[in-house]
Amino acid sequence: MVYAPWVGGVLALLCLWAALRANRKRRWVDDTPTSKTTGVFIGTVEVKGAAESRKPLLSHLAEKPCVCYSWSVEEDWSRTVTEHYTDSNGKRRTRTRHESGSTTVAQGGELSVFYLQDDVGVVQVQPEGAKIEPVTVFNHTCGRDDPLYYAKGPAHAVAHSDHRRRFTETGIPLHTPLYVMGQARERRDVVAAEIAADPKCPMFLISCRDEKQISQGLGIGYWAWGIAGLALAIGGVVVGSIEGDVVLPRGPMPCFAAAGIYLLAWALGWVWLVFNSLVGLRNRVSQAWSLIEVQLNRRHDLIPNLVAAVQGLKDYERDVQTELAALRTQMEATPPGVAGPDYRACAGVVRTMQEKYPQLKAQDSFLSLQRNLTDTEQRIALARGYFNDIATYYNTRLERVPDRFIRGLGGFKPQSLMAANDFERASESVDLAK
Repeated sequence: MVYAPWVGGVLALLCLWAALRANRKRRWVDDTPTSKTTGVFIGTVEVKGAAESRKPLLSHLAEKPCVCYSWSVEEDWSRTVTEHYTDSNGKRRTRTRHESGSTTVAQGGELSVFYLQDDVGVVQVQPEGAKIEPVTVFNHTCGRDDPLYYAKGPAHAVAHSDHRRRFTETGIPLHTPLYVMGQARERRDVVAAEIAADPKCPMFLISCRDEKQISQGLGIGYWAWGIAGLALAIGGVVVGSIEGDVVLPRGPMPCFAAAGIYLLAWALGWVWLVFNSLVGLRNRVSQAWSLIEVQLNRRHDLIPNLVAAVQGLKDYERDVQTELAALRTQMEATPPGVAGPDYRACAGVVRTMQEKYPQLKAQDSFLSLQRNLTDTEQRIALARGYFNDIATYYNTRLERVPDRFIRGLGGFKPQSLMAANDFERASESVDLAK
């Protein structure tokens, strides 16, 4: 095979590309801190929680409430094939062989928007375009004597059918713990975040596995693809040398040269990957700091307006109560010849006041203010926690071998963490006693 070294080289580069791609995803998983649902901000996020839905789907085979499911029905077949051939002596001969396999005779599935719920709240997830790693919810093989055979499968049979069908269904049932990594954006219907597909996001994953299992799987893929590429690079040279179609020096030197070139390409690819990863981490640290600024500005603008609205409502209701109390003291009649207001003059006023008196809302406003204060401070705390988490990941990468050797290429510097007393802006005071 005259092209064996070239084919081996191309396949080796494809394997190297797959290895670097797997390692890139693993670094994204490892370097992204887990956010709470109420702390999901715009950008790449990693969230863990349970799958919930207001209108769950009912899976086709298991009939379980799910947020997504996929099912298929495979029918087994087998046949005996008789073929004629000419042997090495030029004689016509006949032989038979047995073939078997399976054919998908029915399939389907659905997915819907769902919520990811943790201990502090929920966040909406749009699963369209995500790589979904579900669990198996139904797996059953049966023959025609089983009612399921025709109840969930087609009435017709494939050619040479063995009349044995395998029913398989995978999905994400309600309340299943999930790991979700993707791009967060603003929802269109309400002021809240949602996780959805984005072409700029390196990965959009919805998995029933935990973070450790996902990271380990990507790490195994990185080394498996890398070693496979090395074997192909060496194998191409070996095959070309054995076939004699390529003139190569004798001895192991060609194999060493092919391995050296491949390992050099692997090293360069790794440097490129690590450098870009550190740049991405540095930019995400800057983004996390900007999120703190956004939340501080939100507190600065929102709280004084809420306090002013509640204060105005409180003053209004206090004035109404005072006026009513004064009028009620005048409801009794004034005796003839005694100075004082006439009860007839104020009775109509009180009656009109009773008819137009609004329902008091100050208590609800105070509760709303309290909820907004708690939510605002929690948002700031989550933003600060996210910043410290991503900065810690960034600093750890800069100190860890072998990443620290790339540190000087881009002038990467550690990021100081934020303490509780690092806020230069004073918190907004709330005084309703005025």
